[in-house]
Amino acid sequence: MKNTKSSIILLAAALIFAMGCMVISHAAGGAGTAEDPVVTKSYVDAQIAALAESVSRPGTFEVLQLQEGQSLITGKSAEIILRSGTAVAIGSEAGGVSDVTAGTDLKSGDTVTKNHLLIVPQDDGRGIQCQSMSFVMVKGSYTIN
Repeated sequence: MKNTKSSIILLAAALIFAMGCMVISHAAGGAGTAEDPVVTKSYVDAQIAALAESVSRPGTFEVLQLQEGQSLITGKSAEIILRSGTAVAIGSEAGGVSDVTAGTDLKSGDTVTKNHLLIVPQDDGRGIQCQSMSFVMVKGSYTIN
């Protein structure tokens, strides 16, 4: 009988201690404050979906058909592959377009070789200009002029 009574008193004391710790934790700025708000699962899922959407476009190649005279100007770290047609590089004062397949730097006016991977290092107006109707693969941000 004494063991049961002692166990109940010990359990009650442990519960009171745990509840006190929870109250102190909440009063000290636990979850649910302006600094640490409680959010719903649907909110978190929506944020993750939005992030995945924004990442998906730069992560995949897009196939473009460009006409003679059109320029493809890309953003920083964009990748370009000329699949058909003819094109020349568009460089800037800071440098050219990196032809990583050949290991060269293409200056403005240099011929772009088909199926070579080009990387644009900076967002400063670099890209390619098509000399004939061309199909181009591009990954990253771009504009067509």
